[in-house]
Amino acid sequence: MTWRDDALAHAMAEMPRESCGLVIVRKGREVYRPCRNMAHGDDHFTLHPDDYAAAEAEGEVVGVVHSHPFIAPEPSQADLVGCERTGLEWHIVNVPTGAWHSFRPTGYTAPLVGRVFSHGALDCYALIRDWYQQERNTTLLDFERNDQWWHQGQNLYTDNFRRAGFEPCEELHDGAVLLMQVGAPVPNHAAIYLGDDIILHHVQGRLSSRDVYGGYWRKCTTHILRYTGCAA
Repeated sequence: MTWRDDALAHAMAEMPRESCGLVIVRKGREVYRPCRNMAHGDDHFTLHPDDYAAAEAEGEVVGVVHSHPFIAPEPSQADLVGCERTGLEWHIVNVPTGAWHSFRPTGYTAPLVGRVFSHGALDCYALIRDWYQQERNTTLLDFERNDQWWHQGQNLYTDNFRRAGFEPCEELHDGAVLLMQVGAPVPNHAAIYLGDDIILHHVQGRLSSRDVYGGYWRKCTTHILRYTGCAA
């Protein structure tokens, strides 16, 4: 039995959800350690941090594994972004065929327009971070976030925007971050104001896009934020 055999067995047991796990080196051998998938839904994964910590305590983590039930094991945009973040080799297995695809970090960056939504990897805040990195050469803090956090008693945008170096302001300006409340009890969406009544944003279930800032989007805006670089 190899670690791939163990990972495939785990993937089969988790169908139709995506399975996830880690490859570690223990006593000179690569072994597979299954992890719990914390993601909502069946088509993406979030490794449980306790499982990651347990794997690190057992050996050196050298790879991330997850499954693609019923679809080819080619990496999605979110997979490519995740691979870059971890700096590790990633492995995807298709179930039920058992076909594999492995890949390493290559410097991939998702396009600002046309990226596929994946919460925590390619979502509205990830788009803001990437825009500031590409357009302003500014690295914003990242924050751990669970899907549907706005329905779990959290208020991540308003609790953290000052830590990320933003302050409220009154006037629209290029690069302003607009916080919006979309079907939630707290602000749960954000956009970049590009000028000329155009915003760049990423709505769940849609590709990232430039849209006219008017009507609905103006109505649901709760904050205009200016980046000052003075993180609190």
